[in-house]
Amino acid sequence: MSVLASLVRRYEQLAARHQAPPLGYSNEKIAFGIVIDCKGTVIDVMALGIIEKNRHWPAIMSVPQPVIRTAGIAANLLWDKTAYALGVVDPTKTSKRAEKRGLRAGEEEFLTFKKRQQEAIGETSDVGLLALLAFLERWRPEHYAELRGSQDMLDANLVFRLGGESTWLHDTPAARAVVARALGDADAPHGQCLVTGEHAPLARLHPSIKGVRGAQSSGAAIVSFNQPSFTSYGKDQGANAPVSEFAAFAYAAALNGLLADPRHRVQIGDISVVFWTQPKGGSEHETEETTSLVAQFLGGAAEAPDADFVDLDLLSKFSATAKHCPAPGLPIDPSARFFVLGLSPNAGRISVRFWLDTTIQDLAAKLTRHFENLQMEPSAWRPGSGPTIRNLVSQFAPMRVDRDGRLNVAFEHAPDHLAGEFVRAVLSGGDYPYAILPLVLQRLKCDRVVTLLRVALIKAVLVSHQLRQSSQRGTLSEEIDMITDSCAETVGRKLGRLFAIYERAQSACFAELNSSLADKFFASAMSTPLHVFPTLDASFQHRLANIRRGRDLAKWVTNSSGLAGWLLKSVGMLSGSIESIPRQLSIEEQGQFVIGYYKQRFGRDQQQEG
Repeated sequence: MSVLASLVRRYEQLAARHQAPPLGYSNEKIAFGIVIDCKGTVIDVMALGIIEKNRHWPAIMSVPQPVIRTAGIAANLLWDKTAYALGVVDPTKTSKRAEKRGLRAGEEEFLTFKKRQQEAIGETSDVGLLALLAFLERWRPEHYAELRGSQDMLDANLVFRLGGESTWLHDTPAARAVVARALGDADAPHGQCLVTGEHAPLARLHPSIKGVRGAQSSGAAIVSFNQPSFTSYGKDQGANAPVSEFAAFAYAAALNGLLADPRHRVQIGDISVVFWTQPKGGSEHETEETTSLVAQFLGGAAEAPDADFVDLDLLSKFSATAKHCPAPGLPIDPSARFFVLGLSPNAGRISVRFWLDTTIQDLAAKLTRHFENLQMEPSAWRPGSGPTIRNLVSQFAPMRVDRDGRLNVAFEHAPDHLAGEFVRAVLSGGDYPYAILPLVLQRLKCDRVVTLLRVALIKAVLVSHQLRQSSQRGTLSEEIDMITDSCAETVGRKLGRLFAIYERAQSACFAELNSSLADKFFASAMSTPLHVFPTLDASFQHRLANIRRGRDLAKWVTNSSGLAGWLLKSVGMLSGSIESIPRQLSIEEQGQFVIGYYKQRFGRDQQQEG
């Protein structure tokens, strides 16, 4: 199913449960409400939403769909910002258009708003609509300063209400009739909709999509044709890809709702990832349970960067679902459809980075395989948990350890294109981008921060790359054993283990160590081992003699002779198994070096008795 068709179906399902704005309406941020009497006189100004700690959070209200504003002036119906509804703009913002025409700032906008309401409402007997028309006739922007909260209201969206009524003017039956009459273009051509297949009026311009981080605050189109090179056969705007006015409204309403709901959205780099399920004879609770679980796997809500791990209970339940086994306490229909859409800003519009149409069962199998690819021995994360996708993407970013020993991650500098490809690979079950390997290796060399998740990423990419190569050669999958935790040792891995042992000997010789071997030589040892290892071996022999004497050693050393014997034996075995130290290591061998270093430093072979 296509992206737009899936979104239209979601809107129809939400509308049937009265959880989506009706046709012609959309959810917008409204900060203030103007209360007027039957004669059009302002009797009160109400702040809408939540005011907390001197910050105003506007209310989300269903109002008539906003117009698409570019460089021109266009007014909304029955609501707008103060420049249009009251003819008042922020005095610090000048209008060159108004200056050229000899008008006061905000005057042309107010006249446009007034004309739009008069033409749309026309002849009416509704008291509320007549009061709004009377207000527009008698209102003078000079009286704006007399309104309560006038300074806070500048450039904010506002709605109207008749005094003594509890319903806002745009929600009354008479107003809905006005919106229905104004909906669409009377001159719009009719044709077959590419989304629904029905013959209906076609949308010339599609509604704006709001909430994609990095895009314009006013929103941007996901479907647009604003350059001659994008058009064909002389067709204009939406005629190049005919979509009915209803379908355009429906997919935009559904997508804007998903982007505004933290339960259905996760921010990973510059990609806004939204996801939802399509109920299949199940309850609404089942749908929300699924999206909640997937949100945890991806990394939690967009504003919760500390959601770095998902617990093992969820992993085991998803694994059971992937294997066609019942998962106790997990009310999910494995055959239900699940959709994931990744969006990012792109030159004034919104681009689709990836689109996944799958089932819960298939998604569970792919996520389970993903965690199996990352798994190392010893575990690269705390027992009973697994890293979220957002946490893994953070490993692409620069890191540094401050003086207090805290790890600072510059997440905003993670390469956005690579983050998108990685998320796509995880969710679709494809190969991890090979570019992750040189990027993470470069981060290790520059940052000198060897995190366990970076090592797990290197291992996963090597596994994926080896699988692809063995598949192309038609050989058996046992070749993967060359890089998994039970593998035969490669030269790169042996050198990584040897480096970790050298570092262990150094740490034993100093009570306080300002900088380790990894701080000074890790990058060069990984890239050009022949240039570094002879020097490291000479230093090791000197430190080994100090350990044997047992003087001025680290506090953790309790058995210096036993430690010296273990170090000598380990170095001898590894050095004897390496025929010759390479001048340079390939990218894959550098990855093996990191894995060997990790396994020796944190694995069972690491000497602990000291």
